[in-house]
Amino acid sequence: MGHQWGQRSIWAQSAGQRLLLQVKIRTETPIVMFVAEIRNLTVRYGQFVALSEFSVSIPEGCVGLLGPNGAGKTTLIKTLLGFVDPSGGGGTVLGREVGRHDLQIRQAVGYMPEQDCHIPGLTAVQYVAYAGELGGLPPNQALRRAHEVIEYCGLGEARYRTVETYSTGMKQRIKLAQALVHGPQLLLLDEPTNGLDPMGREEMLALIRSISHEKGVNVLVSSHLLPDIERTCDDVIVLMGGKLIKQGKIADMKRVEGHPMDVELRLPNEQFVAEAEQLGLTLDFAELLVYRFQGTGTIGATSALLFEAARRSGAQIRRLNLAIRSLEEAFLEAVDV
Repeated sequence: MGHQWGQRSIWAQSAGQRLLLQVKIRTETPIVMFVAEIRNLTVRYGQFVALSEFSVSIPEGCVGLLGPNGAGKTTLIKTLLGFVDPSGGGGTVLGREVGRHDLQIRQAVGYMPEQDCHIPGLTAVQYVAYAGELGGLPPNQALRRAHEVIEYCGLGEARYRTVETYSTGMKQRIKLAQALVHGPQLLLLDEPTNGLDPMGREEMLALIRSISHEKGVNVLVSSHLLPDIERTCDDVIVLMGGKLIKQGKIADMKRVEGHPMDVELRLPNEQFVAEAEQLGLTLDFAELLVYRFQGTGTIGATSALLFEAARRSGAQIRRLNLAIRSLEEAFLEAVDV
């Protein structure tokens, strides 16, 4: 293991504005292609098996950990952090061995738990600064960073209030702030929109996407809500009953086999379907003004035939695009429901 060059996020002050910068640092940590690699991991609570021979490689970027309540998502996160001892198997997080380097893992990872974790009597600044010290920052730096991440999370005006006086949405934001304060290489977010109203949920999802896609921080989002995963993540890992069901890029999972095209008409036109079928296209389904056709040629060829059918029938095409399915449809197929 030699010196490696990696990146780290820091906040800097310039012209009265706080800026998040990416800087190169020299580190003893090896550069890894995966933020975590789990091998045959088994976790039991008494006779109950929460994870069974679970193996997965978690890529860099923003990854969703998707599954219903009780699927084993929180157990996996707590095991990676060293809070739960596995019955078998193991793995690495950021190149560090689970069970052997748990303290180093926790110093390099930010964890936002599902349940509230504030300390009664502490203001937001005191609480986040304390989390920074636990992450290895000197007290002065931890305090400075606390002010910066609280501002970034949208709680600047409430920083001197005690956390127990916060609303549910504010408590979720302060949990995110304490996970960010020490500049982690990986964020583990467990049900980050838990208990939020629609506006608060939208704001939290926007924050997560900003952190992962604009600031370049690796993020693992654990949730049972498919729309949350679809809004924030590029890859997804599907769990069910403590086992890996499916893994891959969300765009690939949503792709429909073949090259079907969805066409939306401006007004109903029965002749359009007849003309398209006469030109050799197959109608897969129709819903209101949207029709899905399958062709035998390329995407361009199918599109040209649809425009020809519109010309012959006098139909007006409002929208034409390659058909995709929802993440929910892909999820139901993965779990074979």
